[in-house]
Amino acid sequence: MRALVVHNPTAGGGRAGRLAPQVVERLAGDGVEVDQHRTLSLEDARLAACQAAGEVDAVVAIGGDGTVGACAAGLADAGVSGGSGGPPGWSPGGMGGSGGPGPALGTVEVVFDVVGAGTGALSRLRPHDVVDALGPLGRPFTPPETPTGCVLVGGGYGTAPLYFLATELRLRRCRVDFVIGAASAGRLLDAMEAKRLGHSLTLTTDDGSAGRRGLVTDPLGDLLPRTGAGQVYACGPMPMLAAVSRAAAAAGVPCQVAVEEQMACGTGICFSCVLPVGPGAPTRMARSCLEGPVFDGAAIAWAELGFPELEPTA
Repeated sequence: MRALVVHNPTAGGGRAGRLAPQVVERLAGDGVEVDQHRTLSLEDARLAACQAAGEVDAVVAIGGDGTVGACAAGLADAGVSGGSGGPPGWSPGGMGGSGGPGPALGTVEVVFDVVGAGTGALSRLRPHDVVDALGPLGRPFTPPETPTGCVLVGGGYGTAPLYFLATELRLRRCRVDFVIGAASAGRLLDAMEAKRLGHSLTLTTDDGSAGRRGLVTDPLGDLLPRTGAGQVYACGPMPMLAAVSRAAAAAGVPCQVAVEEQMACGTGICFSCVLPVGPGAPTRMARSCLEGPVFDGAAIAWAELGFPELEPTA
């Protein structure tokens, strides 16, 4: 077993210390190899935890005053919860994950990136602000009827719903293998939670700053047959979902994808979120807010969406 110890003085109000030699020796006697990482910024601490997620079994955060709790609380403000990466306010697992207790019952967490006017408005909300919410809408992921191996593929913040799905799959005695990727280590969402929930974790980043350099779909050709997967679940950008659907179809593995579509009304009236689906031709237009957002990846006419080279093959 390997453990990463992150020392952060700004979280605990002191200088960055290190684990005492006798503590390291005792851990070594118990079979724990300790890697110590000293950092002077909360952002560096978060990146260190993300980069190590695929290589270590645990992350311990220690503040400048030598206490674990003080540093964990400070790192949470920077998007780290018990050594996990993610956006500020993200609670891993939502149900008492590796970073400590999840949100209170009756709460809903929304994970988003600021990409336009709507998410910009959300980012400016403060505690006790009131917002309107409509839901639940559409159809979620469907778990297997019997225990089977499941590969969960997440891109960027699209990984968020897969952690809840993984919890459900484990309760159903399914093997769970994670493949998560992002543009860089800082864009990975809580990789340590995937490490905790999954039988295995494969990390990819476009720039190689964490895990293997490349696309999140690159490992699937080897991973699907090696794990004996009977089901693939994916959530992320549409090009990624098209590629995952193709890889799963080539391996003969069923694939469910949670699509990214703008939903103006969310009730099926406006038809702004339609997707072309089969089987066969001509295709029909399905409303993502009603029949989705989860679809059979092999049923979506990816060529009609501008991904001809990613068309799933039978």
